[in-house]
Amino acid sequence: MSQLTAMFLMFVLYGLLPMAGLYAGYRGFKKLTQPKMLEYKSMPQLGYIPEKSLPADVKLTLEKINQKGETLRLIYGDSNNDGVIDDKDTVSETYVMINNLMQTHVPQAVADYRRLHDLDGSRADTTKIKNSNVTGKEALLEVLNTVNAQFDELLEASYHQDGQKLLVANRYLKQRFENRT
Repeated sequence: MSQLTAMFLMFVLYGLLPMAGLYAGYRGFKKLTQPKMLEYKSMPQLGYIPEKSLPADVKLTLEKINQKGETLRLIYGDSNNDGVIDDKDTVSETYVMINNLMQTHVPQAVADYRRLHDLDGSRADTTKIKNSNVTGKEALLEVLNTVNAQFDELLEASYHQDGQKLLVANRYLKQRFENRT
């Protein structure tokens, strides 16, 4: 083995491999110690919020809203029933309202609560807001429960609307084919 090859081998063994190990260890440590973030497909703006920074009941309500919001987006946004909301679909006013709730109002309410919470952690959950009888947490839950109730009403209306379409189709087909015989 030549002197140049030996120097290269020593550089790799004592230079590059330890540095790569340190880098991989650093990245692994950062990955393990970073806080778990919220993941809501319908509300990507909430993806930067650590999971520990919201109370459990708020997270549960947000999960319900996320699930119902995804369903409602497909119902009201996918007009050609291809499973994808794209430029070929016609957008209704209901879809725009759902999108505004998911993209603007819910993330803004959560951000407002987090600002209250960041001022003094326990205060947002215990201190009543001036001229009201609710705490910051209760106010956030009221906003989220209002959105959740509205989504329930929209899902119920969609169910009955689609059911009526089926009944009309059945009546038409019965009348059409029973009159022939």
